[in-house]
Amino acid sequence: QLQVVESGGGLVHAGESLRLSCAASGFTLVDYAIGWFRQAPGKLREGVSWISSSGGSSGGSTVYADSVKGRSTISRDNAKNTVYLQIDSLKADDTAVYYCAAKRGSTDDSSWRDPYDYDLWGQGTQVTVSP
Repeated sequence: QLQVVESGGGLVHAGESLRLSCAASGFTLVDYAIGWFRQAPGKLREGVSWISSSGGSSGGSTVYADSVKGRSTISRDNAKNTVYLQIDSLKADDTAVYYCAAKRGSTDDSSWRDPYDYDLWGQGTQVTVSP
């Protein structure tokens, strides 16, 4: 069964950092682009960051939403079949459920914000930032 599972969320204070994980099972994550999204209560799901499929390398091109640019890093560990999203200097506005989503074989970031562009979604991990 193909699935991605998020972890690493929790309750933190403003200014602290979190590293979220998106672990894949049943398939090789290196062949997939990964998008991180978040959804706060009463708001639409929004794209946070994206990393392209890497073709076997440890990297890939990356994109960040303006809301997290400069204080977040998306990366992949192919040996662990996992993609990470680190967010520093967390703010109360970062409070949301964070989801990762996978799209097979994508190196094109033109539609990374479109939730319907992805093949597989995780169940989400809650991030709560207290002021």
